[in-house]
Amino acid sequence: MSIQTKDWTAQINRMPGSLWFRTTGTVTVAHTGITPKLVMSALQDKSFDLRLELKLEQSDDIALQVVTDKVVEYKALGNSNVTGVSIFFEGEQIHHIRDIMITN
Repeated sequence: MSIQTKDWTAQINRMPGSLWFRTTGTVTVAHTGITPKLVMSALQDKSFDLRLELKLEQSDDIALQVVTDKVVEYKALGNSNVTGVSIFFEGEQIHHIRDIMITN
């Protein structure tokens, strides 16, 4: 299954009192009842490249049958040294973020 995504960003916040890492992107889904989620993959290598899995959750609620763009976010609290983010969907890499924005 192919999936359309865009606008991927990654940010490390090192401001005192609020340390976190965040990745966001936009995922195009088939209808409004699908919610995209980013989760940390159980499979990580020993580098500072973070591997995230994109999951699509189906709702049992009534949903509009229109193609919809939805924002997806992964956020981890604490200090981070991530140098890149690889996004995977159904076992295939769909995007790699090389430029991490750092807020000091």
